[in-house]
Amino acid sequence: TCTEELAARTSDLLYTIDVCWLGGAACLTYCLSSLLQLVYPYDFRLTEKEKTSICYLSFPDSYSGGLGDTQFSFRLRQSGGQRTAHYEDDGEYNREAPLTLQRESAHYFGYVYFRQVKDSSMKRGYFQKSLVLVSRLPYVNLFQSLLQLIAPEYFDKLEPCLEAVCNEIDQWPPPVPGQTLNLPVMGVVIQVCNLLPAPMVLPSIHELDLFRCFQPVLIHIQMLWELVLLGEPIVVMAPSPTVSSEMVMALTSCLAPLRYCCDYRPYFTIHDSEFKEYTTRTQAPPNIVVGVTNPFFIKTLQHWPHILRVGELRMSGDLPKQVKVKKLTKLKTLDTKPGRSSCQAWFNSGIQRKRPSEVQSALLRRHLLELTQSFIIPLEHYIASLMPLQRAITPWKNPPQIRPFRQDDFMKTLEHAGPQLTCVLKGDWLGLYRRFFKSPNFDGWYRQRHKEMTQKLEALHLEAICEANIVAWMKDKSEVEIVDLVLKLREKLVARCQHLPVKEETLQRVGLYIDTVIDSLPEDLQAVLHHH
Repeated sequence: TCTEELAARTSDLLYTIDVCWLGGAACLTYCLSSLLQLVYPYDFRLTEKEKTSICYLSFPDSYSGGLGDTQFSFRLRQSGGQRTAHYEDDGEYNREAPLTLQRESAHYFGYVYFRQVKDSSMKRGYFQKSLVLVSRLPYVNLFQSLLQLIAPEYFDKLEPCLEAVCNEIDQWPPPVPGQTLNLPVMGVVIQVCNLLPAPMVLPSIHELDLFRCFQPVLIHIQMLWELVLLGEPIVVMAPSPTVSSEMVMALTSCLAPLRYCCDYRPYFTIHDSEFKEYTTRTQAPPNIVVGVTNPFFIKTLQHWPHILRVGELRMSGDLPKQVKVKKLTKLKTLDTKPGRSSCQAWFNSGIQRKRPSEVQSALLRRHLLELTQSFIIPLEHYIASLMPLQRAITPWKNPPQIRPFRQDDFMKTLEHAGPQLTCVLKGDWLGLYRRFFKSPNFDGWYRQRHKEMTQKLEALHLEAICEANIVAWMKDKSEVEIVDLVLKLREKLVARCQHLPVKEETLQRVGLYIDTVIDSLPEDLQAVLHHH
């Protein structure tokens, strides 16, 4: 289907829905061309490039002729620059949410429910339709569960059913990290974040069945963790969008609580706008994990350093069919043989004992968590040592600076406080850290920690001001110095907007200090300062 035809057949259905959960929903019908209907909200505007991408990404790109229902997800880069957010409270949500669950500003997530059944009345001979939920939130488990409820009903009853669902979602409370929420839809209450009795309970809004995703490549789990940690380019080749998107999402989540800061595309097609960028041989592949299903990519992406094949791709000729990870030997820094065999044996024994999949997933998640913590704790200890001492913070001077991160100094700490103390894996940890320092994941971690430490310094400075005797300080100060203090204190009160880690009581005391200082000045200056 050509882009012009897609654009010409695009139509909008006008619904006004609160978009703190969703950016929009779309229904796509495939015949000889694609019909895209944006169903809500009415002012949710996509560029023509985004509409075309959603059309292609919502249709399975593999050679599978299977009938029935399929669910998968994709991630789409926003085009056309920044635009006004429909939901204005992004900042507050992101400050409270874990890094791995924050709302994205430059990408959309798409959650797809695709149905294909034989239908002689259609030109292709099949009924092919997708219902897509578009959001900036990575709540893969919640939105896929929501689609399981609404998509089958929608395919039967069409627009009236979807309008009713939209009205229900419009009444949902906004997502609040750490709280149990009851979300009613179609006569069912979806309860998230807790295990209290309810008709439908989601203990997690984002976690996949990690063991089911990784079971075909469990022998490589240590290597895969290492590749993801270093932000290496990885292509996942799978037989269906479901398998590719779940594997990509599982890979990017295996660093938790460390945030994966590189790009990732759970499902990618030859029609994507970044196709040329990812397939060119004139430059190195970008730092990204990308999932594909079209056998065409076997040749166009064969220059990528790391290729993971899962399932049975249907392909022609003598192309390889086995699971394969390329060029790992040059990168591998840890001795994975003991960990690999013990890990695989442990989970294999769990299969033989018929251990529930959710238990296997919990154990695997714990194994990866301990691996990440062993790696990141020495970094956390070192960066904490860069924080100025609290006694160096005085009320009438700017807060001291955080000392710079020096890689060589950090390396010297590893002999007595390295990951070898908490992790059974042996190997070149120093080499792994050196590679990590060059990755986007280190840059993202350092920027976040530096931001948090700077905010902590500002908060401690505010508290020091509140504990000082401001009246005594003003006795021998000129009017210029006192006015300068007022302006600086007012600047500090911007912390109320920045949500620094300070108590409301502290902010109120700063406000009272400002009033005290202003009242000590001549009336003409008081008038000017009160006015501003």
